Amino acid sequence: MIEVKKLTVKLNNKYILKDISFKILPGQFVAVIGANGSGKSTLLKSIYKIIKPSSGDIFINKKNIHQISFAELAKEIAVVGQFNYTELDYSVLEFVIMGRYPHKTNYERMNKSDYDIVYQVLDFMDMRGYVTRKISSLSGGEKQRMVIARALVQQPKCLILDEPTNHLDIKYQLQLLNKLKDLPITVVMSIHDIGFAYNFFEHIIALNNGELIKSGLPNEVITKPIINEMFDINIKLLQRQNEDVVCIYYEEVSL
Repeated sequence: MIEVKKLTVKLNNKYILKDISFKILPGQFVAVIGANGSGKSTLLKSIYKIIKPSSGDIFINKKNIHQISFAELAKEIAVVGQFNYTELDYSVLEFVIMGRYPHKTNYERMNKSDYDIVYQVLDFMDMRGYVTRKISSLSGGEKQRMVIARALVQQPKCLILDEPTNHLDIKYQLQLLNKLKDLPITVVMSIHDIGFAYNFFEHIIALNNGELIKSGLPNEVITKPIINEMFDINIKLLQRQNEDVVCIYYEEVSL
């Protein structure tokens, strides 16, 4: 479980996040939405200790993250950021197995158990046939799957992703979301597409100008008033007959 209590982040005399509180339950599939500059990345980086809050607390399974070392946190949380050094001249196998380092002591070699975990994850991500491929030969979608595979071989209880669908074709966005939804762990990711957020995720955290607007079920968060407040646009929501799919229509916006 992740619990954020009265989190405030101030950088260069500017408030990036202001007095934010919410809970994420074990196994939830959670989207963080908001306009550019709303504080999504800062929130995620605070949870995995890259940014130190100005005030407030973050708890992982009721333990304050300040009491958890980076090495121990890496066994609880794996991260897929926006920049993942995918231009390195490694093979897919060499890159993905790096995710086992949090479980190894200094100079400890990888063993059969480590490789078994790597191959299981590569099978799950449909990348078993890519083990000898160089990173430079992969498409954008393949690189993203590889980076997520490296995170999963950490065997985390929670996976945090910062806008992982950016720059992917719609086919690969859908493939990726379906894969992530099948994971038996907590998944928290920032995403721009509110249609995907509504139809794929079970819980949504909505930010606007560094403040928490709403945390709850998709139909509680993605409403016409809240989306208008966050993005200054109007939407219409239409439930497709006999399906659990909601279509979101964007009304014309005056410039």
